[in-house]
Amino acid sequence: MNAEIISIGTELLLGHILNTNTAFLSQKLAESGIDVYNTSVVGDNPRRLVESLKEALNRSDIVITTGGLGPTVDDITIETLSKFIGKVRIKWIKNRVGTAPGLVIDHEGKVIICLPGPPRELNPMFEDDILPYLSSAPLRVRYAVDNHESWTLKTRTIKITGLAESQVNKVVKDLLELKPPTTVGIYAKLGEVDLKIMSKAKNEKIALGAIRKIEKKISARLKGYIFGYDDDTLESAVGELLISKKKTIAVAESCTGGLLSGRMTDVSESSKYFTIGIVAYSNLVKVARLGVDEKVLMKFGAVSKEVACQMASGIRILAGTDIGIGITGIAGPTGGTRNKPVGLVYIAFDMKDQAPFVREFRFKGSREEVKFQATQAALDLIRRNV
Repeated sequence: MNAEIISIGTELLLGHILNTNTAFLSQKLAESGIDVYNTSVVGDNPRRLVESLKEALNRSDIVITTGGLGPTVDDITIETLSKFIGKVRIKWIKNRVGTAPGLVIDHEGKVIICLPGPPRELNPMFEDDILPYLSSAPLRVRYAVDNHESWTLKTRTIKITGLAESQVNKVVKDLLELKPPTTVGIYAKLGEVDLKIMSKAKNEKIALGAIRKIEKKISARLKGYIFGYDDDTLESAVGELLISKKKTIAVAESCTGGLLSGRMTDVSESSKYFTIGIVAYSNLVKVARLGVDEKVLMKFGAVSKEVACQMASGIRILAGTDIGIGITGIAGPTGGTRNKPVGLVYIAFDMKDQAPFVREFRFKGSREEVKFQATQAALDLIRRNV
């Protein structure tokens, strides 16, 4: 059984909205053993939508459309479909989050599934209603071509930080060259690299066994750089570690503007370890609230190892925590100099009864990217030293 996805909306073509629906649907379909060979995006134009539908129905068993189901002028899906396929049997899918219902249409031996565009509406509708329908025995019998239809696809994502994509690629190059039924893919994100193991087998036990063999090899080669798996985030991994070690933490941020505090408190039960975060942009606040020495500020500047270290010690003492983190740097795009360029960040780690230390980083990218990478490095610093 194979499926095709058509995303509808001029705003997608113009890049005004990021098309996350295709990624979500492709992943869920693959996990269900349904192959996706084609995806496309079409604007709010009935003629072009009809052309896309004709092509998709010609080569795919199931066609899934997203978007265009609302009440506005540019919501063209239902009207276009009614003119294109005429009178057919339609199964309406209740939208429990929004107003536009989904549709399942049986058309000349093929299935057309229409889903709303907003992910908060599409995701639960697909998981709660569409996936069970696609997994039903009658539908699978209809499209069964060979015994591969009963195979299962399992995946395992290994999450890595502290290494660039090229460095990870070098270490696992032979695994990335594996051929089906078990393969490994590499995916670079900002401050993170994911290795995704995929295995297709006759049953779940065989697939998971194949995955475990590859996972052991990756773990042995990248030990220390792996922070989590599947849906883990670096902040959740750090949170679990702080809870298990019964450590509390406070952070003082300058260039990251509270982003580290935000990421850490996004984690459930973060109140068990996170006590306070201070955004100390001005030197006045650094001195008055964190106890940074004015002479140190004058001599070394706000962006320096010395100031970062005093920020970390100051916030730890102020909060009475086990750990203090201090971050100072130049996020850009302005403010850099030859000696202190944009992207220069100092991150200090201060733990009670231990000598504090500072790490220097030089990040590239936009202001937002520099800030995110700085928080990623800070979280990794915590992970490695707690």
